[in-house]
Amino acid sequence: MTRTFLSLSVAVGVALAPAFPAPAFAQDAAAADVTFTKDIAPILQRSCQKCHRPDSLAPISLIDYEEVRPWARAMKQRTALRDKPGVMPPWFIERDIGIQGFKNDPSLSEDEILKIATWADNGAPRGDPADMPPPVAFIDVDEWEIGEPDLIVSSPSVTVQAEQPDWWGSLGEVQTAQGEDRYVAAVEYKEVTESRGAGGRDTVGSLFVFHHATMGVVDPDASPEEQDRARLGGWPVHEVGRNADFFNPEAGRLMPAGATVVFNNNHLHANGAETAAHLDVGFKFHPRGYEPTLREQGVQWAIVDIDLEAMDAEQELESYFVVPDNLKMTIFEPHMHAPGVRMCLEAIWGRTREMLNCAGYDHGWVRVYTYQDDTAPLLPKGTILRLVGYFNNSPSNPNVPDPRNWSGDGQRSVDQMFINLARGIYLTDEQFAEEIVARREKLGLEPGDMVVGCPLCGLYEEEQAETDASE
Repeated sequence: MTRTFLSLSVAVGVALAPAFPAPAFAQDAAAADVTFTKDIAPILQRSCQKCHRPDSLAPISLIDYEEVRPWARAMKQRTALRDKPGVMPPWFIERDIGIQGFKNDPSLSEDEILKIATWADNGAPRGDPADMPPPVAFIDVDEWEIGEPDLIVSSPSVTVQAEQPDWWGSLGEVQTAQGEDRYVAAVEYKEVTESRGAGGRDTVGSLFVFHHATMGVVDPDASPEEQDRARLGGWPVHEVGRNADFFNPEAGRLMPAGATVVFNNNHLHANGAETAAHLDVGFKFHPRGYEPTLREQGVQWAIVDIDLEAMDAEQELESYFVVPDNLKMTIFEPHMHAPGVRMCLEAIWGRTREMLNCAGYDHGWVRVYTYQDDTAPLLPKGTILRLVGYFNNSPSNPNVPDPRNWSGDGQRSVDQMFINLARGIYLTDEQFAEEIVARREKLGLEPGDMVVGCPLCGLYEEEQAETDASE
């Protein structure tokens, strides 16, 4: 027996828009009641102030009313973009398609977007000072999102002239002082400016010279072939705007004793001022004695034969990947370049087709979307993953420097990429069955119930046997 299920037929982890708007009189009453202290400040504290505070990277502070009030109209405009380039906060997962359960999701609900718009349209009133929530204690800008690292490895320093061509290449290898094998729970990059000359652009981008960097960890006891493979990378990459990486708790990554960290592929970009800088890579370890039970690895595929026409706002590319074994996908990470505006990931298993996710794309903000434990796609061996990229190479895309030019694949930002930098855990049949049972119990699924990203969750043993036979 084979069943076909629509990706929006299940409510678990999927957001559905309200069917009817509130009556006009109710909206008028709500508008008069929206104030900064009661309604807007809590939103800013949760989703904005991590960056928008004094001495942080954001160009403005959004802590108190006097700071926020002049930006009310801009806040309305930026938040109303939702998943489109330029949205604030920068989170691009589309709410009406596919899985919605992600870790560290700062995005605003429709109700919160409406509150900000209503507040701005109503004159941005302060409200009762007694309604103001207590200030949030954030970590210092120089502190680490992963907590104080157990190991910090610094790349070799580089000096980038105020105006020079982009550069790609290896920065070399760094021997660690790691005296024992440890398993890594999280990793985070920080670009450290050592010196900066006069000049430069008045933008956040002028603070950095590393566009991206990749890293490999080489075990001194590994075979020469294994060491060569490790030098190619395989660890999370650094990109401007990218958040820290937290590995699955059951799938820590090994940092061997005496390991060498290889900074093998780096892209440097002039920022308008002579700048000397390096990367600090922080590693947070699991406690001693920890042993992983699973192995997380890259689930990545791409198109390298890219052909984007000039002056065309609606172009699409597709790429396919056949899952070689049972897979729990832990991360969805679209990667494109300046013309990229959207990427969708579809899973095809038998006659079942589900859109797992669609996300807008803004080349100024590289986002890593880590699925929650009970929403991570559980995909059986043989699932076909279809990746669709949407490109706007026209004057309507402000990220494109000159849309009059044809564009193909390459390393520069003015060249193109179309990659899913996903990660996941390949599972044995027994492990996969255990994950299916745990997902059913967690979500309270009955036979026939379906959930996006888990085509077998609603098929119990008798149905599964019939499905396998028919396929």
